[in-house]
Amino acid sequence: MSHSVNRLFPPPYQAMPLSGLYLGLKLHELGTPHQPLVYANFLSSLDGRIALEKPSGDAYLPKSLTSPNDFRLFLELEAQADCLITHGGYLRSLAAGKLGNILQIGQREETADLVQWRVGQGLNPQPGIVVASASLDFPLPDSIHEHGQTCLIATGQNADPAKVGQWRQKGYEVIFAGKDRRVEGGPLVDALGKRGFRSLYLIAGPEMLETMLRDGKLCRLFQTITHQLMGGHAFRTMSPGPEYGPVGHLKLLSLYYDTCSPSDTGQWYAQFDAIS
Repeated sequence: MSHSVNRLFPPPYQAMPLSGLYLGLKLHELGTPHQPLVYANFLSSLDGRIALEKPSGDAYLPKSLTSPNDFRLFLELEAQADCLITHGGYLRSLAAGKLGNILQIGQREETADLVQWRVGQGLNPQPGIVVASASLDFPLPDSIHEHGQTCLIATGQNADPAKVGQWRQKGYEVIFAGKDRRVEGGPLVDALGKRGFRSLYLIAGPEMLETMLRDGKLCRLFQTITHQLMGGHAFRTMSPGPEYGPVGHLKLLSLYYDTCSPSDTGQWYAQFDAIS
């Protein structure tokens, strides 16, 4: 991939290749089991939309918000993770054909280098999977087993005991990480650290971002901001809950400008430090 982007921050201004832009961060080397590195990534419009809603209430990602360049960087972040933290809602949508499978890397020729990169870094070919779920009602795609990925299930202490038992009978470890049924960021990170995970990539949406941020566990936030105003009466944002206050204050670590797509309007790739 020969495409280049322009570094705006930190100075000096410099053209850099897109491929490998995030791999150079080596996030997997920054965390430890005692203090795992937790990072998230979001794609949004200038007016803060990460998705729009259909009249039925189902969320969808407009094609104009996506680009191959952004997806490449998404996968580069995935390549540095010991495990991906997803949720039951995504797996239900995946099974229904509403969303694509983002649980593995290197599934296309142009991204096959990411598997080789992981192996060269001493990582497993594919990251592990952690499914956060209050209901414990979701299907698991065959691709997880086909690629030999470790899969753990996280839920709250008051989860349905029968469903917990069903997952355990299938051979899955169930982690209790929350006082009620909802998974909480602090207990989840602590539990995964005790199991040896050092780098945790959040692909579980705004609710997981919120609990990680409020519990002081989020370390890095990556955001692709496309240069378009989407509007829409019904939409989703990164922070739909109560005010964050000081815990929501971030520090810019890097900013890159991509003059291409979507629709040749350009986009920014930003990286923030979430812990002072």
